[in-house]
Amino acid sequence: MNEAIQLIIFLVALVLLAPILGKFMAKVFMGENHLLKPVFGWLERSVYRVSGIKSEVEMNWKTYLFGILLFNFIGMVFLFLLQIFQVWLPLNTEHLPNVSWHLAFNTAVSFMTNTNWQSYSGENTLSYLVQMLGLTVQNFVSAATGIAVVLALIRGLTRKTTDELGNFWTDMTRTVVYVLLPLSILFTIILVGQGTVQTFSHYITATTLQGVHQVIPLGPAASQIAIKDLGTNGGGFFNANSAHPFENPTPFSNFLIMLALIIISAGLVFTYGHYAKSKRQAWAIFITMLILFAGGLALSLWAEYSQNNVLNIAGNMEGKETRFGVMNSILYSVTTTVTSNGSVNCMHDSLSPLSGLVAMFNLMLGEIIFGGVGSGLYGMIIFVFITVFIAGLMVGRTPEFLGKKVEAFEIKMAILAVLAPSIVIKLFSAIACTIPAGLAGLNNAGPHGLSEILYAFSSAAGNNGSAFAGLNTNTVFYNLMMGFGMLIGRFGVIIPVMAIAGNMARKKITPESAGTFKTDNWLFVLLLIGIILIIGGLTFFPPLALGPIVEHFLMNLGVTY
Repeated sequence: MNEAIQLIIFLVALVLLAPILGKFMAKVFMGENHLLKPVFGWLERSVYRVSGIKSEVEMNWKTYLFGILLFNFIGMVFLFLLQIFQVWLPLNTEHLPNVSWHLAFNTAVSFMTNTNWQSYSGENTLSYLVQMLGLTVQNFVSAATGIAVVLALIRGLTRKTTDELGNFWTDMTRTVVYVLLPLSILFTIILVGQGTVQTFSHYITATTLQGVHQVIPLGPAASQIAIKDLGTNGGGFFNANSAHPFENPTPFSNFLIMLALIIISAGLVFTYGHYAKSKRQAWAIFITMLILFAGGLALSLWAEYSQNNVLNIAGNMEGKETRFGVMNSILYSVTTTVTSNGSVNCMHDSLSPLSGLVAMFNLMLGEIIFGGVGSGLYGMIIFVFITVFIAGLMVGRTPEFLGKKVEAFEIKMAILAVLAPSIVIKLFSAIACTIPAGLAGLNNAGPHGLSEILYAFSSAAGNNGSAFAGLNTNTVFYNLMMGFGMLIGRFGVIIPVMAIAGNMARKKITPESAGTFKTDNWLFVLLLIGIILIIGGLTFFPPLALGPIVEHFLMNLGVTY
C-alpha cells in the first residue's frame, strides 16, 4: 500500500508541476518578464557583454546548426584534454593518473552528447577538477543544446514565411541562467540536507568492525548530481551511481531525483503548447508520453513482482537497495530509460527479463517518452510528422501539422532521424556479437549476454548512458564503437531536425478547414501511440526475441545464464 501511495504521489506531482514549469520556460525563451529575471538578469547581460553576443540577432537554420556543431566540438576537445593531462592539473587530491586516450575520447563524446555513459569508476579515475570543470560544465551545456534545438524546431513550426529560428547563443544562455542553474542550486541544497556529500576533502580511510581498512571516497558530488538529473545527463559521481548512499542517501532524495529526471522534459511539452497557442496540442503529446510511460511501468512492475522460477521467489530484491525496495527501483529504471538520463539506483543486469526488455525498448524508441531535455520532444515531433503523413495517405489529403503542409522533404528527414540510431543499435551490436573483441567482456552467455551487448549500444545510440552492467566496455573496441554510436545517435537526429525546422519556417500557415486532420484529440493520441509501437516493434522485435523474450521463457522453465 505504501508503495502504491508513493507511485500515485509521483504521477500527481508530475502532472501538476509540468504545466507550471512549462509556462515559466515559455516566458524565459520568449524574452518576456518572469520571476527570475530581476534575480539573474545581470548574469545574462554579463554573458552577452563578455562574449560579444548580439542576443537580438536571429539565425537561419544553417547558422543555428553551425553554432551547435562548433560549440559542442570545442567542448568535446576541451574535456578530452582535461582527462589526458589531469595528473598535472590542480584538485587531484588522490593523485589519479592520466586517462587513456580511448577512454578519454569515449567520456568526452559521452558527456558532450548528453549521454554520460561511463566506462570507468568515477572515484578511481577522475580528479575533482575534471569532475567539476569538465563533466559538470558539459552537464549544463549539453542539456542546454537539446533545449536550444527543440526551441528552433518549435519556432519553425509556429512561425510563417521566415528564415529566422532564434539565436543559438541566446537560447543556450537563457536555458542555463534561468532554468538549469536556479533549479540546480535549489536541488543541490536539498541533496546536501539529505546527506549527499559536497566537499573537497581527501578520501577517508576507516576501520570496519572486522578490522579491515576501507577507503571512503568523497568529493563535490551534490552539485554534479543535481544537474546530471535535471539535465537528463545521468553520469554518476561514484561508480555505483544513484545506488550509492553518498549520491542518493534516502527514500526522499530518491523521490526528488526521479522527479528531477523527468520534470523539465515534461515541462517543455507545455512550453511548446504556449508557442503554438494551443494547450490541447501540448496535452495531446503529454498524454501520449504518459500512456507509454505508464504502460511500460505496469509491465515492468508485473514482471518484477511475478514468481521467479530460478530463485523461487516473487519480488526479487537481487541488485536492489533495501532502502528503496522493488517499486522504487523499477520506477527509477523506467523513468531513467524514458528520459535519456541513464542514472540508476539498482542493477539493471539483475532485473527480470521483461523488466529489462521494457528498459531496453524505451531506449530503442529513441528516448521519445519524455526523453532528454529538448531531445525527447523533438524526437516525439518526428513521430508526429510520420503519423500525420500516414493519416494523410489514408484519407487522400495532403498531410498538415499546425496549419503547414508536411511534404516529401520533411518525411525524408524524419525517416533519416529514426533510422540513424536504429542502424547504430543493430549494426554495431551485430559486429560486437561476431568478433572476439566484442565478446571478450561479457559476464553472461546466451540470451542474457546478447541483451548486455544490445542494451549497451541502445544506450549509446539513444544518448541514455545506463547499462546492464554485465559487460566490460573499457576496451579500445567498445570505447571507440560506442563513442561513434553516441555521435550518430545525437547529431544524426539533430541535423535532420534542424533541416525540418528551417524548411517548415518558410511555409505559410493555412487556415483550418473541415477536412483538416486534428492533432489534438484522442484519435490522434491513439494513432500516434500505434505508429510508435509499430515502428519500434517492426525494427527491434527480432533482436528482442533472441534476447530478453527468449530469456523470459527459459526463466519460467528454471533455466538461467
